[in-house]
Amino acid sequence: MLMKSKNYNINGKQIGYFDCGKGKVIVLLHGYLETKEVWIDFAEKLSINFRVIAIDIPGHGKSEVFSEIHSMELMATVVNKLLTELNIDKCNIVGHSMGGYVMLAFAELFPERVEKIVLFHSSVYADAPEKKGNRLNDIKLINSGKLSEIVDNHIPKTFANDNTVLFKNEINKMKYFGKQNNPSGVIALVKGMMQRKDKQEFIKNYKFPLCFIFGKKDNFISVDVATNMIQLNDKTETVWLSDSGHMGFIEEKEKSLQTILNFITL
Repeated sequence: MLMKSKNYNINGKQIGYFDCGKGKVIVLLHGYLETKEVWIDFAEKLSINFRVIAIDIPGHGKSEVFSEIHSMELMATVVNKLLTELNIDKCNIVGHSMGGYVMLAFAELFPERVEKIVLFHSSVYADAPEKKGNRLNDIKLINSGKLSEIVDNHIPKTFANDNTVLFKNEINKMKYFGKQNNPSGVIALVKGMMQRKDKQEFIKNYKFPLCFIFGKKDNFISVDVATNMIQLNDKTETVWLSDSGHMGFIEEKEKSLQTILNFITL
């Protein structure tokens, strides 16, 4: 299937997205330095059973910059406007990493539109001081014209250390698309992530279907941290990917597909 990028303008700003398949809607939200293209193979498989919408989060890919700071709430509002334009009343959302932050903001702001959510290698915690320091360093590097260096350094780490050779082609594709991102857009999202709210209480009180997917070899979310998140809500479904880092929908595609298929369908 040929995935053709579509565009929609919100307040004069372009939003890029894929729209394929029929049936229940699954919205796919990508992570930091990624674009909707990271989902292509996964979206094609899901579209056999569902209507799949994969969005370039503003500041990345084909989506333009909306503000100096892309708060997670602002990004959620943009997603909401696109869904309204596409006549989608309710949806299931899969949020990968940064996309999970946007998804949580969406679920809090627009609960009436959400059926089920999947936190895929993502976190409910606000940035710790050390993480904020790392993000400030990224901003400095991007401002000095070094976005490509950040991409080259970051993307391989999203895979398990022992998977970087096996998935060399996928890593190179992600690097290519990551380097096409608008530096100002990346900075706006970094600032938004730094300011995002802690969602522990939200998850503790969340009454609707929620699934966590974690990788046991994740370089960003340790098993201990993931376990603590799981314990916030005893009604959640959790799947561990034993051979994955932070990119389970690539590293263990079939298990990830089956997990989402089962979770959304039941």
